[in-house]
Amino acid sequence: MHRIVTAVVVGAVLTAVMIAAGGLLLLQSVFGTSNPSANALADIPADYLILYRQAATLCPSLDWSVLAAIGKIETDHGRSPLPGVHSGTNSAGAGGPMQFLAATFAAVIARHALPPGGATPPSLYNPHDAIDAAAFYLCDNGASHNLRTAIFAYNHAIWYVDEVLDQAAKYASAATVGVGGCAPAPAPNSRAAAAIAFACRQLGTPYVWGGNGAELTELPNGQTQVTGGFDCSGLTKAAYAAASIQIPRTAQLQYDAGPHVPASQPILPGDLVFFGSSPNTVTHVGIAISAESMIDAPDVGQVVKIEQIRRSNFIGATRPAWM
Repeated sequence: MHRIVTAVVVGAVLTAVMIAAGGLLLLQSVFGTSNPSANALADIPADYLILYRQAATLCPSLDWSVLAAIGKIETDHGRSPLPGVHSGTNSAGAGGPMQFLAATFAAVIARHALPPGGATPPSLYNPHDAIDAAAFYLCDNGASHNLRTAIFAYNHAIWYVDEVLDQAAKYASAATVGVGGCAPAPAPNSRAAAAIAFACRQLGTPYVWGGNGAELTELPNGQTQVTGGFDCSGLTKAAYAAASIQIPRTAQLQYDAGPHVPASQPILPGDLVFFGSSPNTVTHVGIAISAESMIDAPDVGQVVKIEQIRRSNFIGATRPAWM
């Protein structure tokens, strides 16, 4: 595990704040449950982003952005042309997208069964296996209670720890509107909260007409790619399915199903908001996270994101959480 790409500016400001505020508690508040920033979505390949977010669930309190920062610093998410990324090793004997020493990788997979989806047998050159192993390795070294120590174990240098945390902060930065953080107002009930939580986790997922979700597909060369995605009503249907509420598949049928929110009442988090030319010609739907913003899958070539609830072609709202 040795850095093989050019360094970015060390996060001195973040480090100083962490020390002044007590280190771990602030660290967990910054990286606890983040969503990808616009910076992350522009820089991280879609398949790697999904892998980082999935792997982080293997270690309590570990945020995906830390794994992504390590992947960026080590090999630019597998894009570095230097030796040891796709085969062989670098000058320090490390290989693969997360730059594991072979002995370290072997020790990790001896302690932990890697989730399915990687190579058979597991390979440090397979992104799925390498990222999952990195999550386990950080957890074994105390990431759940002392993240700085765990990152230091990954690469024994203070500058490396600071650089990882600085990059992670850029990837986890929140945004009011866009594809960044998702901080909804308090939901009116647990079902609305569950639907919003699901939609928040889909930020950055590609738009696909008729899509009901994204999956990772392994290619013959051992790499992975994202297939599938959501369209607008596929996202809202899946969000409410996660809350154990079944709604129709299309935007028009979802609007027709109600229950409708009276125009005199404010939009609440979890409400579905609809757009079109008339109540009989509904063409788009999103899920509100406040009275002004929503999560939606906008159109071809875009991704699931946070947008303003536009009023120009607003038809109305429904409240499935009360069904």
